[in-house]
Amino acid sequence: MCASLRSLFAALLIAAGVAGPARLHAADASPLGLWTTVDDTSHKPRAIVEISEHDGLLSGRIVHLFREPGEDPDPRCKDCTGSRHDQLVRGMTILWNMHRHGDTWEGGEILDPEEGSIYRCKLHPVGDGSKLEVRGFIGVSLLGRTQTWERATP
Repeated sequence: MCASLRSLFAALLIAAGVAGPARLHAADASPLGLWTTVDDTSHKPRAIVEISEHDGLLSGRIVHLFREPGEDPDPRCKDCTGSRHDQLVRGMTILWNMHRHGDTWEGGEILDPEEGSIYRCKLHPVGDGSKLEVRGFIGVSLLGRTQTWERATP
């Protein structure tokens, strides 16, 4: 084997050794735990959502709300329909039926308790698992928006 091919082969092995563990670590990152949601406009924390697993499906419920002065400290979901109508937002399940598909969780739905709307949803841990991309959409994933939630400390 000529010297240039040996150098190329060595570089590829080194690159594979570096990229492989990083890729595995990102794929192993879990959406389970506590997450801080952030307001799209003010960029201030709005809630802490606890994501848990039951029978292979993920769900998330609001465990804490960050309220501004003058805001109702314990709001109800006035615009929600069905069994969630007029229920307390704190303690409400806003994410349900998410199942794993590779390094993404999908197939479930997410509720926006401020407007009472329900969207299809995808979850994708980012990097070392300290951030979670949450994409809510109608129909196809292209017609939606993504929020980045940050892992909260217990």
